[in-house]
Amino acid sequence: MDAFLHQIVAGLATGGIYASLALAMVMIFNATRLVNFAQGELAMFATYLCWTMLQAGWPYWLAFFATVILSFVLGVVIERVLIRPVERAPVLTTVVVFIGLLLVLNSMAGWIYSYTIKSFPSPFPEKAPFGWHIVSSHELGAIGVTLVVLFLVFLFFRFTPLGLAMRAAAQNPDSSRLVGIRVGWMLALGWGLAAAIGATAGMMVAPIVFLDPNMMTGILLYAFAAALLGGIDSPGGAVIGGFIVGVMENIVGAYLIGTELKLTVALVLIVGVLTVRPAGLFGRTIVQRV
Repeated sequence: MDAFLHQIVAGLATGGIYASLALAMVMIFNATRLVNFAQGELAMFATYLCWTMLQAGWPYWLAFFATVILSFVLGVVIERVLIRPVERAPVLTTVVVFIGLLLVLNSMAGWIYSYTIKSFPSPFPEKAPFGWHIVSSHELGAIGVTLVVLFLVFLFFRFTPLGLAMRAAAQNPDSSRLVGIRVGWMLALGWGLAAAIGATAGMMVAPIVFLDPNMMTGILLYAFAAALLGGIDSPGGAVIGGFIVGVMENIVGAYLIGTELKLTVALVLIVGVLTVRPAGLFGRTIVQRV
């Protein structure tokens, strides 16, 4: 029973990380109607920036928040420099830009930091609180950090004028321009926010999977499965999908197929959702008259 509870709690911890990355993917999708294949590499590169600060002697939480800010700026710059010029180009052009960005970030990380696996510290104590043995302190901390980030994002989009303007710009750019919203900058801020959320996910998962340029490859696949399961255009659905995928991955991997084949859970979910319910659990089914 303890082992089963551990799998659930550990699944919630990793599921929260998937939820953060899935939310970032949904934000970019709502703005561009395309999946950002470089979202995981952005998170990986941001985690390396945090590791650099830690190696220079910075306190963990100072490096954490500095990385979030730098990631936000990087996301805005990428949108302004790379995405903005091709926003009206054919879909394939934007997809190629996303893939090119993925390769560039991966290669830069390998060139600067090498492909040697590095350990990444956890900010949480080694021993779990209250003497719990079914969950580690990092797993509890990762759940807590993820929930705080998701709650702050919810408050931002629900109750602030800037958040409402960003939602309007993503959902209906033409009408937003008519009421004076600077749609281009709203989309750039959305990219920045997505990069910052992804950086948080990267820093929370690095102590678990260790740090190397390819660390986010599998994580991105799980996050994509979470986004599809919850609804690729539904931020709330992506969050719920992330937790579902995390728990399902752990339970299926531990009791049915083994840890070596856990990645197939994401592949089966992706194919199953696209086949049975392409809009996901909470996504919208858009019907167009032709």
